[in-house]
Amino acid sequence: MLELRPNCELCDVDLPPDAPDARICSYECTYCAHCAEEVLHNVCPTCGGNFAPRPIRPQRAWRPEEGLGLGNHPASTKRVHSPWSAEDIRTHTERIRHIAPAER
Repeated sequence: MLELRPNCELCDVDLPPDAPDARICSYECTYCAHCAEEVLHNVCPTCGGNFAPRPIRPQRAWRPEEGLGLGNHPASTKRVHSPWSAEDIRTHTERIRHIAPAER
């Protein structure tokens, strides 16, 4: 199950579980839409993959017998920050952003 990290790993803006502008890569690196599109150019600075909108976990357990929903599986509260410098990110994204995600 997704961690639902609470912040953008680049600009540190809050991304609550219902944030429509949260973006994730396949390893769950989490960024706001602005950083993912305008700064990272759809290139994860860690894995080089692309981003997709992060799914929104329902607050309510619509099937209580399954024990789902935020009440049973809350979002993470641990803030995560990218370990990469701005220069390293710029170099990395410039190197591969022209390559389609499926070909990276």
